Amino acid sequence: MKILVAIAFLLIFLSLGSALVYLMKDKGKSNRTVKALAYRVGFSISLFILILVANYFGYIQPTGIH
Repeated sequence: MKILVAIAFLLIFLSLGSALVYLMKDKGKSNRTVKALAYRVGFSISLFILILVANYFGYIQPTGIH
């Protein structure tokens, strides 16, 4: 489960980085920045749903505040 979350975070950061590169290169003339940010939102929502499903099925357990 930790590996899946790490991969999801990596995809989110790579998408955010590519959006920054597209923003600097294209100067607003194409929609590649918008697509990269849309992928980032999709990856973030997928990660949230993955965590909810994993919690529901017991793959992860809440530990609380110590």
